Amino acid sequence: TAEAIAPCCLWIDELEKGFAGSKSSGSTDGGTSARVFGSFLSWMQEKTKPVFIVATANDVSQLPPEMLRKGRFDELFFVDLPVETEREAIWKIVVERRNRKAINFDLQQLAKISEGLTGAEIEAVFLEAMFAAFERSDEPTDLDVAASMNSFVPLSKLMAEQIAGLKQWSVGRARPSTSTPATSERKLRKLGV
Repeated sequence: TAEAIAPCCLWIDELEKGFAGSKSSGSTDGGTSARVFGSFLSWMQEKTKPVFIVATANDVSQLPPEMLRKGRFDELFFVDLPVETEREAIWKIVVERRNRKAINFDLQQLAKISEGLTGAEIEAVFLEAMFAAFERSDEPTDLDVAASMNSFVPLSKLMAEQIAGLKQWSVGRARPSTSTPATSERKLRKLGV
C-alpha cells in the first residue's frame, strides 16, 4: 500500500472511472466494486501514515457524495479552461518542447486566438502546423498555426453543454484553481491596492 512507502504523495488520475461501477456493483460484479470502494473510503479516513492524496476527475459529478466529504479530500479545486495568460505560457512550452524558438511566434496573439482550447489541444494544433510546414520543407509560422486552429474543433465547442454543467456544478462547491484577470483585479480593489 501507499502507507508502506510513506511519507508520499498518491496521485490518482480520473478517479471517477476507477469507481464507476460502485453504485450498481451488486448487480454487475457481486458487490466487489462496492466493497473495494468502501475499503478505499475507510483507508482515506483512517490512514495512519502521511500519505497526501491528490486525485483528478474529468467529471466530479459522477463521484459518490461520500467520496467528496471533508476529511477524505481537504479541498476541491475546479480547473477550468486556461485563461489568456495561461495559454500564452502553454504556447511557449509547446513551441520550445518541439525545439522551436518561442521568439519566432507571436505568443500573445496565439493566446488570444486560442480561447477555448485546452493545453493538449494547443499542442495538437501546433503539431498539425508543424506537419503542414514540413510538407513544404519549411518551418512553422504563426500563419500555419492559425490555419491549423481554423480547421480544429475544440472540446469547448464539442462538449459545450457538459462543460457548462461542470462549471455550474463547481460554483460554491470547489475553489477555482486560477484567478481570472477580473477576479484578481476585484481582489486588489478590496485590499485597496
